[in-house]
Amino acid sequence: MKHLLSLEKLPRADFEKILRDAAVFKRERGQHTSQPLTGQTWALIFSKSSTRTRVSFEVGIRELGGESLFLSANDIQLGRGEPIKDTARVLGRMIHGAVIRTFAQSDVEEFAEFSKIPTINALTDDEHPCQVLTDIFTFEEMRGPVAGKVVTFIGDGACNMPVSWIFAAAKLGFELRIAAPKAFQPSTEILKRAGGKIIVSEDLQAAATGADMLYTDVWVSMGKEAEAAERIKVLSGYQINQKLVKLAKPGALVMHCLPAYRGKEIDTETFEANAGTIFTQAENRLHVQKAVLNWAVN
Repeated sequence: MKHLLSLEKLPRADFEKILRDAAVFKRERGQHTSQPLTGQTWALIFSKSSTRTRVSFEVGIRELGGESLFLSANDIQLGRGEPIKDTARVLGRMIHGAVIRTFAQSDVEEFAEFSKIPTINALTDDEHPCQVLTDIFTFEEMRGPVAGKVVTFIGDGACNMPVSWIFAAAKLGFELRIAAPKAFQPSTEILKRAGGKIIVSEDLQAAATGADMLYTDVWVSMGKEAEAAERIKVLSGYQINQKLVKLAKPGALVMHCLPAYRGKEIDTETFEANAGTIFTQAENRLHVQKAVLNWAVN
């Protein structure tokens, strides 16, 4: 049985298979010769709000022949304190797979253990594997293999996005630079676990120089709203703008996993200049989710 819980735990061969299959699903959308989820019902269990993740998984499940059941944590017994393992053991007898978007990584892992059905991490505070799979797929679609390239992440370097990037870089052989203030840099423990060529620095200009991709995310992630003022104050200099883009390689991609807060992590001019890439990246969530679902059941 396969689970996508973390990029750290995803074998490289499976990583590469998902990327290959996503290209096929994109090319053949509406003309699929197989429906691997026919007769299956998958639950989307979300404790955090979502646009791209929810829509891409619901549409993806439907296009692969299955049915989706959206369950907000506030609408089921989880929201009243039922242990995750009890919810998992109930749903595991009724549904065929689960997509979970929540706070604690341990909740997704415990659900997978006790439900005994394929389980996909659609975002936790620790990792966002589906997003980074999509980002790499988008890069390779536009610029070819990511191996040997330089990806620069700018902003909160300790949140789920850069952590997933760290594990991806180690597996796929590209250089990852993380430009972040000291208080927002990834832990040395994660860096040691991952290995690979990861450069962490407060020097934004040095990190951007010669990069093949500049990447950012919101400064205030879901669940961090109480820290908003302090986060904005500390991270205010870590913005992707036209001046920074000029330091990267000519033709470097600018990417953002959305939603974007113009004037904070990216300025309006730079966002709009790179909107074609950013919204292709958003569209590709659908194709990659379908590849993940297909991988999980085959």
